Amino acid sequence: MKENKLQHRVIVGSAMFFLLALFAGLAFSLVSIARANPGPDGAASSATFRTKCAMCHGQDGAGSEVGKSMNVPDLRSQAVQKLPDAELAQIISNGKGGMPSFKNSLSDAQIHSLVAHIHSLHQKK
Repeated sequence: MKENKLQHRVIVGSAMFFLLALFAGLAFSLVSIARANPGPDGAASSATFRTKCAMCHGQDGAGSEVGKSMNVPDLRSQAVQKLPDAELAQIISNGKGGMPSFKNSLSDAQIHSLVAHIHSLHQKK
């Protein structure tokens, strides 16, 4: 009887060790994948924003003098910040009002990176 209990504990202990090792291996794999595929590049999206958007929207998203004269929205405002990513991407891609379309000059990845950049501006208000 005692031998059966001992065998049972060894089997359960081995199974627990195996599961723990498997979990640790998966966790390390996910960390490696996340580091190999980082999110939008902050420097690249900032550079794209400066070259394509800042002339009207200003460096901080509040609007430049030119932009304010054309009534561009403050990108830091609640009205803009609450817009869904898909709607912001559509506006950047197709243009809106006096804003030109960027679908021919920016890739989808650049447009989505700009959306993330715009959402980051709310912290700078």
